[in-house]
Amino acid sequence: MSSEPRSLRVAVADDAVLLREGIGQILRAGGLDVVASVDSAEELLAVVDSDRDIDAVVLDIKMPPTHTDEGLRALEELRASGSQVGVLLLSMYTTASYAIRAMSAGSGTGYLLKDRVADANTLVNAVRSVAAGGSVVDPEVVQLLVSARSATVSLDTLSARERDVIRLMAEGKSNAGIAADLHLSLRTVESHIGHIMSKLDVEDSAEGHRRVLAVLRFLGRDV
Repeated sequence: MSSEPRSLRVAVADDAVLLREGIGQILRAGGLDVVASVDSAEELLAVVDSDRDIDAVVLDIKMPPTHTDEGLRALEELRASGSQVGVLLLSMYTTASYAIRAMSAGSGTGYLLKDRVADANTLVNAVRSVAAGGSVVDPEVVQLLVSARSATVSLDTLSARERDVIRLMAEGKSNAGIAADLHLSLRTVESHIGHIMSKLDVEDSAEGHRRVLAVLRFLGRDV
């Protein structure tokens, strides 16, 4: 008789106690197992290093000691060490450079505004997505990046529908999710994504990584 699959194991890092506890409560209510709750990126890195069964971490970008980019540096340190743990970064602000830096770390990475924490489904689904190797970017950040790119770089290489598709890809939507949002068949979405990959010259690699590369190229990041 097979045992039930275990819950995703998650660690949370934020120096604001009430927010950290609130995030933990939301994740537990969503069926996730919060195994650690700490107030600095340094402590989070120690937790991940000591517990290799953690599936994902949720952390603030700005934490002690400098309150600048500790969360991003923790992400980069994790990836440099070879860790593939899912990482969901939270930010108070729509900062394009931070979002691009986060997504440049590859698959299994997300960037959400803290406003989204109040939406339990959005938060829980984002954690599940990065734990599975997906990518998530806050819709407000996607719109900012697309607007900035549109002002300086021609998007004529992609059709209007392909731009709709890649915006939803940037938000972390699955092919099925994109199909539902745009009222298209799954096969049509897959066709659009194939054309996007070809037009943006995204080389063959793991599917999750190809999606991240395509989004980064669309948003104007050389990769």
